[in-house]
Order: sequence, then structure tokens, then C-alpha cells
Amino acid sequence: MPNNPFKPSRQFPLPLSPEPEEKPGLRSRASKKIPLLFRKEVPEIPSTTYATFGVYKYPAKFIPQVIAYVLREYAQPGMKIFDPFAGYGTVGVVCRIYSCDYELWDLNPILETIHSCATARYFNFEWREFLEEMKNFPEQFYPRWSNLDYWHPPEFIPLLSRSWAYVHSLEKKYKRFFLIPLLKTTRYFSYSDEKVHKLYRSKYSQKKIHQLLDSDWEEIFYRMLERGLIQFLKKLWEYQQLTPQKVKFKIKAGIDTLKEDLSEPVDILITSPPYLQAQEYLRSTKLELFWLGYEEEKIRQLSKLEIPYRKVEKMEIFSEKYFKLRKKIKEENLLQLYDNYFNSILSVLSRLSKKVENRLAIFVGPAKIRELAVEIDDIIAEHLSYFGWQHELTLIDKIVARVMFESKINPASKREDSRIKTEHLLILKRK
Repeated sequence: MPNNPFKPSRQFPLPLSPEPEEKPGLRSRASKKIPLLFRKEVPEIPSTTYATFGVYKYPAKFIPQVIAYVLREYAQPGMKIFDPFAGYGTVGVVCRIYSCDYELWDLNPILETIHSCATARYFNFEWREFLEEMKNFPEQFYPRWSNLDYWHPPEFIPLLSRSWAYVHSLEKKYKRFFLIPLLKTTRYFSYSDEKVHKLYRSKYSQKKIHQLLDSDWEEIFYRMLERGLIQFLKKLWEYQQLTPQKVKFKIKAGIDTLKEDLSEPVDILITSPPYLQAQEYLRSTKLELFWLGYEEEKIRQLSKLEIPYRKVEKMEIFSEKYFKLRKKIKEENLLQLYDNYFNSILSVLSRLSKKVENRLAIFVGPAKIRELAVEIDDIIAEHLSYFGWQHELTLIDKIVARVMFESKINPASKREDSRIKTEHLLILKRK
């Protein structure tokens, strides 16, 4: 490895999984629902944002320790891992550390960008020279976005368009270093509130823009971009300390998971499906997608395919708990949300699990509709048992610092808001 200016906070070559007969026996555990803190079980990854596991804010991001635990417990090097709701792409980032091939799908095209950047090979280069070239780049790149002026003050647009034209002109090996820092800086220089997981014009963001316009905002832009670049390179260096391996992989971004089929078998499916009442992941990244070069019509078409906005065909659901809870939902709009969600998620898992040869590892949070607790993992386990899957165990993890949208009072119920306190890793194996 070349000399570099970054000192890693920790260095851990991750151990490969032992042979199956050497593994501690989960089968000997009496209960099928077991409390477990994944952060403590996988000390090799010191935090959820270590290395490139958290280089960009993404809603409901999969924590890497969950994936690492599954791979250490059930996988062997060379196995193929599959995530049909890949989101940020954390499954792929972790798979390289354990020498596992992988395939990632997601409706949101930003998966391809984040994955490419998060798995880039770190090497030293004269990045300051690149920033100087950017400042004097003669070309412009304007997103094909009718709301561009609504989200960016007109004063900022020439600077942003010049910076993006420069980054889009770079070779891939260099471009991957600049994309994430520039995305973060671009979002900050917009009326979007970068502190929340959606495209949202808040009082804070409007005040932020007014303060920028009253300052030397061009100097602030380049300082912020430089800090972001240094931080990103440090994260890449940390990732390299985890010794990621060269593996086979396939990325399908901008794909309709509710319709697509696997072309070949996989060994393990690891996924975290969309949350029951927080499914607008693509809409939260619209600003980024436009600057990355995606066209408005394409984003509009993909947005219509998100679960809350599409017509979902009803399927036969094999779960007593699903119907028991359904009878308790009185409001028509919430009943439609409930039905759409489970008809979507269960149809995907039923279809794709036919080509999974070993195990399913499904990470979900217990949800609420008004005050009704919805045990998503139990419904999934009951339904998939009809398709030849056996519930092996459920590991219950306490949420430490992951909240998508926080409020003291639930705006719908007008009562004290009760956020999800735990998330459940459902493990199913072939009967």
C-alpha cells in the first residue's frame, strides 16, 4: 500500500467464517427470539459509520454489523449473496471483506453511484491540483430539472454547474473520489434541509441560504468541498484496512424489484425491506439524481413505482397474524397502506426465495399503524413457511442512533410519538 496521510482509528483483518462444524451452535439455543447487540458481536467494525459504511446519508441504512454477523455465521468465501432492496448498497461493501460474490438491486439509481464510490480503491494523488482545475474549468453542466431555480439560488448555479461539468469530465478512477464530497456540498448549497432524510425546504435551510449569500460563499463552497474530499479519502483508507477482496458482483440500479426475477441461484438473501410507513426513498435523493445526470422523466417514472404510489396486485397471503391485525385497522387509507405494503414485500420474497439455496436473512423493524403494533417479521416468517422455509431464529437488536424522522408528537395521532426501539433479524432456512 502506498504511503498516505491518514491514520486509521483501528485496523482489523476480519476473520473468515470457520468451517460449519466449528461454529458455536445457534441450534442449541432454547428460544427462537434472542436479544443481541450486533455492534458488540462484530467488534471488527468499530462503528456503523466506520470506513465507507456511512459516507452518504441515506434513509434507513443497513448497519454493516448485521450483514457481517450473517456472513460470519452462515456464509463461506465464494458464496453468492443477494439483496433485492439494496438501498445504500451496504451488503456489497461488506461482502468484499468476506470474499463473497454479490448481486444488488434497487429502484433508486443512486445505488450505482454510492456503491462505486464506497468500494473504490484508495491511492494517493495530487487532489489539490484537481480542485484548482475545477475552479477554472470552462464548461458548464446544467441538470435537466424544471425546479432547479426553486432548490438553488440563481447566484449559486454557475458555480455548481462548473464544478459538476468538471467532475463529470474526469476518468472514473478519479471521478469516484469527488462524487460524494460534491453531492454533499451541492445539497448544502441548496434550499434543501440536509439534516433530514427527504427533499425538504425548511426554515433552517432558508436561513442557511440567506447567511451564505451574505458571506464569501464561493470560498466556503471550495473549503467545504476540500474538507469533504479529505474525509472521504480517509474513509476509503479505513475501508482498505478491512482488506476487501476482489469478487464477482452485479448491480441493477433503477430496477423494479417487484417485477424482476433472478437469472441464476444465489446462496443467501440478505435484505432490509422498506419501512412500512417510510417508503419514499427515491424522492429523498431527487436533487442528487439530477446533478448526477438523470433526466426528469426517468425520475418521475421511477417515483411512480415506489410502493405507496403504485397499484399492487393482491396475492394469497399465508399468515394468520396478517389477517388478525388487518381486522383491527378501521381507517381505509391505513388499510390500503397495510395491504399494499405486505402484498408488495411478500410477493417479492415469495418469488425470489425460490432461487435462494441456503438461507434468508431479513432485517425489519416492528412497525405501528396508529397504536397497533405490526410484527412484520412474524408475518414474513408465517408466510414463507408455506414456501418451504423454516424459521430458525430471530435476533432482536436495540436501535442506538438510527431515527429517520423524529418528533415528540405524532402528527397523525396527536399523541406522544413512539419510535421503533428495536429491529429484528429474521433467519429462515430451507426445510
